[in-house]
Amino acid sequence: MTFDTNAVFTATEANQNFSRVARMAEKRGRVLVFKQNRPKLLVIDLDTEPQIEMSEDEKLRFVAWRILNEHRAAFEELAK
Repeated sequence: MTFDTNAVFTATEANQNFSRVARMAEKRGRVLVFKQNRPKLLVIDLDTEPQIEMSEDEKLRFVAWRILNEHRAAFEELAK
């Protein structure tokens, strides 16, 4: 999934000016919000993008990322 860099906000920016984020989502279809330098939230315009579709590869990457994060200590210990 690619994003226009103009449609990316920090969590602080989104919190302080949500109306701007909402307008941007209406204009571009979606806006990405980062928290602590990581993608955290996706604000979408449901009129233009009624559902979020992911390819099988994207689903697999998401699940793998979640497992890695949840069990990071164990994987780091195994890597030694």
